[in-house]
Amino acid sequence: MSAAAELSIVIPAFNEEARLPATLAKISEYIRGSKRETEVIVVDDGSRDRTSAVAHSFAKDFRHLRVISNGDNRGKGFSVRRGMLEAQGRLVLFTDADLSAPIEEADKLLAALLEHEVAIGSRAMDRKLISVRQSVFREYAGMLFNLIVRIVLRLPFVDTQCGFKAFRREPCRIIFQQQRIERFGFDPEILYLARHHRLRSVEIPVRWGHSPDTKVSMLRDSIRMFLDVFLIRWNTLTGRYPHKRRQDNFVSQST
Repeated sequence: MSAAAELSIVIPAFNEEARLPATLAKISEYIRGSKRETEVIVVDDGSRDRTSAVAHSFAKDFRHLRVISNGDNRGKGFSVRRGMLEAQGRLVLFTDADLSAPIEEADKLLAALLEHEVAIGSRAMDRKLISVRQSVFREYAGMLFNLIVRIVLRLPFVDTQCGFKAFRREPCRIIFQQQRIERFGFDPEILYLARHHRLRSVEIPVRWGHSPDTKVSMLRDSIRMFLDVFLIRWNTLTGRYPHKRRQDNFVSQST
């Protein structure tokens, strides 16, 4: 991959054999239209289906496509972290494998990176942009989770969980080097780390449509995510998020 690459797109994927073909076709079309030098990284999170084979079959559609396998199922947070640290583009976007936020919405986030280091897609800022809504139960659970995030972590965002976020790679690398949470609770952690390292973040309303095949379990994953919010505070108190002046020592000890 050229060192002058403009954009990397990271797609965490677990058992996405069925949805990945349409997603990669849309991303390929988007890249051709954007004329940016772009690499696509699919991180196969220990899938039990043909996710990896399907991704490899699109090699002819992209100038730069990499398929990385975690081996075992490690979680969306681990997959995003791995893809972001492997990325070589000046800008890096991660998106859900179902493209709940259409890939064309990336232009909004990338434009915001002219003045910010982090730009996150938001479903809650303008709900008129939602084409398919979640169940009432999921929506209220999301609001409650966001309230806890705002109180415990003092983050200003109204939607931390939208799987559509963009970063300037170099200044934001420290976020993913220090990220600890491997499953669905990783989003508040990376946003907390951005603020911790004084990186400028902005929330942007994007078009979005709920996928009924979501991998998030309302019971199991919601409990984990609530606990993860308090784990982030604990990690801060125990010095697991060192500031940049101590980062050289941290990197040498991390994997």
